[in-house]
Amino acid sequence: MMKEDIQSVFDRDPAARSTLEILTSYPGLHAIWGFRITHWLWKHNWKLLARWISHVIRFLTGIEIHPGATIGHKFFIDHGMGVVIGETAEIGDNVTLYHGVTLGGTSLEKGKRHPTLENDVVVGAGAKILGAILVGAGSRIGANAVVNKPVPPNSVVVGVPGQVVMRSKPRSADAPPDLNHNILPDTIGLTVADLMKRLEQVEGVLSGQVDDHPLAGNFEKLEKLEISLKGHLYEHSYVLGNGNESGQAGRHSHKGSGNGKTQHGGFQPEHEHSPHAPEAGVWRGEDFSI
Repeated sequence: MMKEDIQSVFDRDPAARSTLEILTSYPGLHAIWGFRITHWLWKHNWKLLARWISHVIRFLTGIEIHPGATIGHKFFIDHGMGVVIGETAEIGDNVTLYHGVTLGGTSLEKGKRHPTLENDVVVGAGAKILGAILVGAGSRIGANAVVNKPVPPNSVVVGVPGQVVMRSKPRSADAPPDLNHNILPDTIGLTVADLMKRLEQVEGVLSGQVDDHPLAGNFEKLEKLEISLKGHLYEHSYVLGNGNESGQAGRHSHKGSGNGKTQHGGFQPEHEHSPHAPEAGVWRGEDFSI
């Protein structure tokens, strides 16, 4: 198993140059080997000794792994400082964590209260996965994401709180770890851009309807009358001593009067739902090329 762990470092860190370098310079590897010792002690009811050794390992590596956690094969922690893995956390095979990751609990109950990560999951730096939730196989958690809801397999999670995006194409079982942290969908940004585009469509349609309306000339006359009346009201309010406040109110309402002609007619959107909107809380990868 130690040989397997060393090979995992070669596979996932291009900076690794030799076995000797890995043995002496990778705190994540040291923490995993220390965990295997403490986990054996924990299972054989040497719990106090297991916790004490775990504490020493945290002091030496900056990585805290509770002896009661369950961890599979080819687990890799890169950099490692600040990683916290709780007592009831379960981690599958070929899982990769970066520094600052927390697999934390959200309950005071003694039972299952930490997350479960299935095979081939990658968790970016600073991400927080909280509670007894399941992160499906082949998923990638973006840096600094906060995840507190289950994640379907082959998904990408970004943001706070975490937004789940289903991949457009599921990853194959023999695919290498997905370490492309630069490919993260901007769910909120694309949604805002889509809303702005639809707003422009609405304004364009309403403007055309007003210009083509048979009473368009009357609309212009009414606008001029409205402006004239507001001017008289402004002068009258100034004479009565309302001064600047009323004048400012009149000027603001005058600026807004141009929008009156957009109140005539209706708008039928091109599609019922925005293409950049989640369905049951899950986004679709086709919108983000992932």
